[in-house]
Amino acid sequence: MFRDPARTFRVIAIAEAFSWLGLLIGMLFKYSLAHNEIGVKVFGPIHGTLFIAYLVTLMWLAGREQWGWRRAVVGAAAAVPPFTSVIFERWVARRRAGAATGAPEREPAAVR
Repeated sequence: MFRDPARTFRVIAIAEAFSWLGLLIGMLFKYSLAHNEIGVKVFGPIHGTLFIAYLVTLMWLAGREQWGWRRAVVGAAAAVPPFTSVIFERWVARRRAGAATGAPEREPAAVR
C-alpha cells in the first residue's frame, strides 16, 4: 500500500472522513447529549493523526504527479469540511483514470 501514493491517499482520505464522523459524534455527546467527553478524547487524537497523514500523502501524490499548487491547496482545504476529503479523492481518481485512457483532461476552473 505504501508504495503507491494514489492507493495510500485513498485509504487515508477515507479513514480521515470516518475519523471526522467519530469526532462529530463524540462532540455531540460531549456538548449536548450526555456531557461525556470520552468520544472526543478517543477520536480527537485519531482524527488529528489522520489529518496530518492526509496532508502528507496529499503532498506525496501532488509531487509524484506534478500537480499545480492550486490543486494541492484545494486538496488540503478538502480536509477541513467533514467528508470532503473523500469527494476530492474520488475526483483525483477519476482524473487519473481519464489520463490513463488518454481522455482529455477536464477540471473545474478553480483548480486549474
